[in-house]
Amino acid sequence: MNDILQYKSYFANVQYSAEDDVFYGQVLGINDLVSFEGTSVKELKDSFYEAVDDYLETCKELNKQPEKMYKGSFNIRISSELHRQAALVSAGKKMTLNDFVRQAIDMAVNRTTNKRTINTMIICFTMFLPAIMAGFLF
Repeated sequence: MNDILQYKSYFANVQYSAEDDVFYGQVLGINDLVSFEGTSVKELKDSFYEAVDDYLETCKELNKQPEKMYKGSFNIRISSELHRQAALVSAGKKMTLNDFVRQAIDMAVNRTTNKRTINTMIICFTMFLPAIMAGFLF
């Protein structure tokens, strides 16, 4: 089962509770908590559609923007070693760390690379990282 539902321009994650024998989900990318559930896939989808329509109607009545606003900046928490490696690789590419991370996220989100390209990148990264760390390259 696909874990993401889409209706109009809204998405929701979906899970199953074996204990309660029910599918349930939450609408993503909005300013409020909107959840839904169903005991079958059809019931789950219908509940999701109804939840989105109800939410949009409520926002309209309250003159409220339904979509969550994103600033375009966020903090990430990674290990200091990964941070160091990313800084070295980005410097070697003559990129800022922000541009390097932005490009990596863009590739992951938009899947602009195929599996062969990703494998090639991993091989190159694995081969050149020790040389970069030792100061032989860049």
